[in-house]
Amino acid sequence: MLVTNIHLRQGILGVLNFHQTAHKFSHRLAWEDLCFPTCLYPSDLTGFRRLHSQANFRQKVLGHRNMSYKTMEQEDRNLIIEENLRELSLSSSYETAMEALSSLITRQKRGEKSNIGGKYSKLDRMSMYVKILGLEERMAGLKIIHVAGTKGKGSTCAFSEAILSECGFRTGLFTSPHLIDVRERFRLDRLDITEEIFLFYFWDCWNQLKEKVTEDLPMPPLFQFLTLLAFKIFICEKVDVAIIEVGLGGTLDSTNVINEPVVCGIASLGMDHMETLGDTLGKIAAHKAGILKPKIPAFTVPQLPEAMNVLRERAHELMVPLEVTAALDCKKLNGLELSLSGEHQFTNAGLAVSLCKSWLRSTGNWDKVFQNDCEEDNLPEGFLKGLSTARLSGRAQTVIDSFLGSHSSLEATENSSGNLVFYLDGAHSPESMEACAMWFSNAVKETKNLSSASSSSRVGNLEEVWGNGHIKRANGDVSNKISKQILLFNCMELRDPHILLPQLVSTCSSSGAHFSKAIFVPSISTYNKVTSAASIIPSDISAKDLSWQFNLQRIWEKIIHGKEVALDNCHKMEATDNLPPREFLYKDVSQCRPADGYYGCSAVIPSLPMTINWLRDCVRENPSLRLQVLVTGSLHLVGDVLKLLRK
Repeated sequence: MLVTNIHLRQGILGVLNFHQTAHKFSHRLAWEDLCFPTCLYPSDLTGFRRLHSQANFRQKVLGHRNMSYKTMEQEDRNLIIEENLRELSLSSSYETAMEALSSLITRQKRGEKSNIGGKYSKLDRMSMYVKILGLEERMAGLKIIHVAGTKGKGSTCAFSEAILSECGFRTGLFTSPHLIDVRERFRLDRLDITEEIFLFYFWDCWNQLKEKVTEDLPMPPLFQFLTLLAFKIFICEKVDVAIIEVGLGGTLDSTNVINEPVVCGIASLGMDHMETLGDTLGKIAAHKAGILKPKIPAFTVPQLPEAMNVLRERAHELMVPLEVTAALDCKKLNGLELSLSGEHQFTNAGLAVSLCKSWLRSTGNWDKVFQNDCEEDNLPEGFLKGLSTARLSGRAQTVIDSFLGSHSSLEATENSSGNLVFYLDGAHSPESMEACAMWFSNAVKETKNLSSASSSSRVGNLEEVWGNGHIKRANGDVSNKISKQILLFNCMELRDPHILLPQLVSTCSSSGAHFSKAIFVPSISTYNKVTSAASIIPSDISAKDLSWQFNLQRIWEKIIHGKEVALDNCHKMEATDNLPPREFLYKDVSQCRPADGYYGCSAVIPSLPMTINWLRDCVRENPSLRLQVLVTGSLHLVGDVLKLLRK
């Protein structure tokens, strides 16, 4: 720990150059044009006056260039940030920031209680942090959509962001968790913020809070800090709307420092995070209802009676006009498809549409979008574009691994090797696992030929398929490849695999999808460390404890064979000879002999990188093979797979 602290101090001292450089450029924008970090003050009055002269000139020119002053203002802001950071080694500074963030993690694994004490409650501390950062008054100016829920809240936020962006508003989205890089949690105008913007605001917040640390007011834990950072970014970047996803629960969540949202939403509720929120649906609903504010409009989706009764009761107490929104009618899409896959997404889309309509009314923007007496039931173009282009990584996401064809055409790859397609969904509750299974079953049934994708974008060694994850057949050809469905699974030990795995198998089976094999692997990412997309992937797997993965395998074998099976494996694996032979993929259940110690239905592999490479080798050696790999059970696992595929 001492070494880490020394490293942190050195990294933070190295950022002093950033502060000094920032001061040089502080006169370039007016106070009202840029939310400066506390280290920046527009003190050069000559430069300040010159700025206004330049701004007036720009404003005249913009009229001829069909370009808004707001756009130019944003360009100036970005230029300052870039110049401030030019003298730094950006990569090392960013990794230092990741180490600083890691130092804010107060629990070694989920479920443990935070060790932060003191005389202040969590939300009291959040309010004090907001004051330290000078955000208290400006928070009231953020036009916020606040969304809670057990499942679907992230998708609802993504739909809302896309809708309002397509309607012409500057959007800010704060969501969690991130899959590969922490910057995914902060989006401006539907894009992850850049490293430059992240560092610009990160170190300012860090230094201001660090200066005010006391025994009763320590540095905020990780999620609290990230929430504060989101408020800072959205205020300073002057977003028109801030869409804020609740982290956990509602009542005691860090985001609940929001006092006056424009509208609140509560997505589908279910049994999750019971160690924190309670062991009944009613208790969980009570936590989620904690984001409701007096007389502020709120919307929810159809809920089970136990949950709905709690929501209605709380809404009545606060005089909240609570409306229950129906799932979006697909006919209203005018032939378009939702960009996020699965039937459950129509429920999330319906909630997003209601939230956006309410936001437009409350902020006086209704007539800008619903023009020419457009009927409310008809969705305007911005809504339709948003619903058909919203993105959310790791939820019902289809990725074609094109590593084998990275140096040749896809057509050549199609003929020389098999196909490897990953279906990624971070489902980790019974309800979300059912939705995941239905999506996967429908996707593999519709996928007949992977040589041509309807809508895809190359990123590194992969093809990301959006547009509902559907892949159209090329020229009507029928593929002669042998398709096998593989499950790649891990879940946190707080989850109940005795519920998750049977739910997955039964739902898939009832829809006609059957797993040939299941592979259980440990995740790479850890709960107690924040990493970036550039972080080194550990290759050392020596003496890795795999007892949890063998437990998952035991449960799987029982599901397949209908009885308990004895696993005689050592819980620690070290060598690559623990990889299953290639023939493993082609043997069916009838050849599985648990009594003889041979498990033809599943395998435990000690390393995720090793697993990905093994799958690639399998399809490389067999041109007639198509592997459709469902990655689920954990968002950590999904993020790790995405990170490996992007390398």
